[in-house]
Amino acid sequence: MHAQNQSMTMFTTNRISRRKFLATSLAGVAGSGILTTIFHSVQAAEKRVAKKHLQIERIERTTVKVPFREVPARNMARELPHWAYTEIIEVHLKSGHVGFGETLLYYTWNATSDEAVQQAQGKNAAELMWDDELGAGLQMALFDAVAKAAEVPVHALLGKKINEQTPLSWWNIDTSVKDMALECAEAYKQGYMSYKTKGRPWFDVWAQVEEASKVVPANFKIDMDFNDTLLDAKRAIPILKDLAEFPQVDIFESPIFQTDIAGNKKLMAATDVNIAMHYGIPSPLIAIRENICDGFVIGHGASELMAAGAVAAMANKPFWLQLVGTGITAAFSLHFGGVLSHATWPAVNCHQLYKHNLLTEPIVVKDGFAKVPDKPGLGYELDRDLIEKLRVKKPSARPDPPRLIETTWKDGRKMYFGNTGEVNFVLTAGQEGKVPFFERGVDTRLVPNDGSKEWKELYSKASQQPFLIKG
Repeated sequence: MHAQNQSMTMFTTNRISRRKFLATSLAGVAGSGILTTIFHSVQAAEKRVAKKHLQIERIERTTVKVPFREVPARNMARELPHWAYTEIIEVHLKSGHVGFGETLLYYTWNATSDEAVQQAQGKNAAELMWDDELGAGLQMALFDAVAKAAEVPVHALLGKKINEQTPLSWWNIDTSVKDMALECAEAYKQGYMSYKTKGRPWFDVWAQVEEASKVVPANFKIDMDFNDTLLDAKRAIPILKDLAEFPQVDIFESPIFQTDIAGNKKLMAATDVNIAMHYGIPSPLIAIRENICDGFVIGHGASELMAAGAVAAMANKPFWLQLVGTGITAAFSLHFGGVLSHATWPAVNCHQLYKHNLLTEPIVVKDGFAKVPDKPGLGYELDRDLIEKLRVKKPSARPDPPRLIETTWKDGRKMYFGNTGEVNFVLTAGQEGKVPFFERGVDTRLVPNDGSKEWKELYSKASQQPFLIKG
């Protein structure tokens, strides 16, 4: 083993140890396996490309604002307008190859920092690419650059390809009943067989599923993420049982708090619909031992993702890959789907939100699956002309325009929310039980700012805390 590779492996061992991959027996085996994967990955790249050619000559960063499609636009405007901003990172190697990646600036497992870019300059790209602390965009670009230089697809750097295609899911934030049906119909039209959305007490979840089920076949799947807003098993079970009556309903994600072991056991016993949990809360060992979910949601950087995927495989738990961004991130995700045996639930990449995927060609989905690329690198090319058109100055902070949200019930009650500076200013209220629990007939809208005194007064009050007006 070269001294440089020895140093890299020791560095990776320390990093994985800090992230507690070795804290349990299952994760320990996975952690050991990922060390082997990393070593062989770097070694394979350096056998095909001289080290001097893998040296990073420069790194370019471009911020773009990508417009949403019409239906997502009016729904993302309520709580997540900042998802429009993504940073494109391009890594230029001494070999002349250029790799690209992206960081969805205000929603990612780790954004690439100025310091990470500075530290990477002049280094061997192959020996850096497994370092999750470099952030999403830079890590992605490093994998793409190294794979292009080695003339192999990214999945060849991750492990052995075992899947020729991988399932993808269509995503949108919680929407009106009408918009959810529109999105499910559009997803099916474009070849998807799965739709993932949010279950929220400020929308009628019964009507959402009922109307959506009318526009897609029975084998089309609807997955609903409650983000803990069903609060406890006693209140959750009747609603989950109602929704389970629809053949399209396939997965409930985090119906109640994931740390509620006893409650989640009750959910598992009460419904045949799959229960998904974000990997890591509670610890994987507890989740698997107590059997409190049917599978996982797995994302983060390449090292963490591969180790978590190995744990899921050993426990025989399926999972979906959750790597969020435009088509660039979706392309990266395809390669993990090619090598991870238990990534059998449809991946959630959210790139369907946008008018543009930022690639020169679309990611084609047929019968719910997309092909795992075999061309060098990500297997797709960056649409640089479009990038130039969408280029904007990087915001100094997360954009947070004033928003007033109104929820209404059949009996005339109204509740108002104003953005507070926190991303999840509505969700948090739901998790804390400050919003009336799930009811039929409830609806929500973004109240346009008409400049009136009434709007300003409502917004000023609602931004302090949500308030309810009785009908």
